[in-house]
Amino acid sequence: MPWIQLPRVEGNASRQAHADLPAGTFERELGKEGFYGPSTQMHHRHPPTAWTTIGGPLRPHAFDTQKLEPQETCPWQAALLFSNAHTQIRFLKLEHDMDHLVRNADGDELIFVHRGEGELYCDYGHLGFGEGDYLMLPRGTMWRLEIKEAVSALLIEATHDSYKLPDKGLVGNQAIFDPAVLEAPKIDEAFIAQQNETEWRVVVKRSNRLSTLTYPFNPLDAVGWHGTLMPVRLNWRDIRPLMSHRYHVPPSAHTTFVSNRFVVCTFVPRPFETDPNALNVPFFHSNDDYDELIFYHAGQFFSRDHIYPGMMTLHPSGIPHGPHPKALQNAEKKRGTMTDEVAVMIDTRDALEVSEQAEAIEWPGYVDSWK
Repeated sequence: MPWIQLPRVEGNASRQAHADLPAGTFERELGKEGFYGPSTQMHHRHPPTAWTTIGGPLRPHAFDTQKLEPQETCPWQAALLFSNAHTQIRFLKLEHDMDHLVRNADGDELIFVHRGEGELYCDYGHLGFGEGDYLMLPRGTMWRLEIKEAVSALLIEATHDSYKLPDKGLVGNQAIFDPAVLEAPKIDEAFIAQQNETEWRVVVKRSNRLSTLTYPFNPLDAVGWHGTLMPVRLNWRDIRPLMSHRYHVPPSAHTTFVSNRFVVCTFVPRPFETDPNALNVPFFHSNDDYDELIFYHAGQFFSRDHIYPGMMTLHPSGIPHGPHPKALQNAEKKRGTMTDEVAVMIDTRDALEVSEQAEAIEWPGYVDSWK
């Protein structure tokens, strides 16, 4: 069904979003369906985040994953930080090889490797991985990791759902990244060499309960396969972001994977906008249909202050958010230069629950960082 849309311009307003703002104003976008639906750009005399205090549970949050302790060898022991009915978001720290296999029967699994490197062994074969890689594992895949260098990784489950690629529309299927850059596991010498007749366990997660299947042999014993369903690897360095020198492209243009109730976006280095009348910092917005969770992987996130790699921020639906005061002050100095940031954003249609493990690593002063 079509949205109720009556385009209007009221008062002293720009005719173009994110550009030509009236002097001395701050733009705030109100949107539906994240950045995919109808929206309105409002112009305010004061920054929408210039609060003095926030009372109650609805506030911005920041968390430091570096404070988490390593797990033993099982991903299901990884700290469950955020969840709702459609996703579980964990942070995995492994220093040693997994001594068993795991299978997620609750949904597709997406792993983003923050630090470290190693080898993935799964039903489909062998695939190396390293810093900055996404590993997408279809629901039901058996897998394990061998660790070459201690691994820190974000685990994002699409609960009862699957990961797909975004519709790239007018710019074509090769935009952002060509699907040809995706790598799949191979049945190579390393995969054949790990097959043996010794006892192996498979720990299966189903409805958040664990079951263990024991085999008298390694069940990763495939000799071949063919088809269109498989794990894939994508590194952030293979992403070529959409850009406009005259318009600040919204975060939805940086979508990497989609499921029915959330999207995963990747922010990578890109040139700043150079048009003198265009915003070159993220605009304030009231994204009232989504919670916004960001994991900061590398570099300096130009719209945030006191945030460094390994931290996460959560901006829940219901309150506006946008750049910090220092980012606004320095915006004019950054024209003609590149951003220096790599981050993973998870936008969820359903409110995220913050676990006790997440609360234990929270920076409570984040809410005051806009003052």
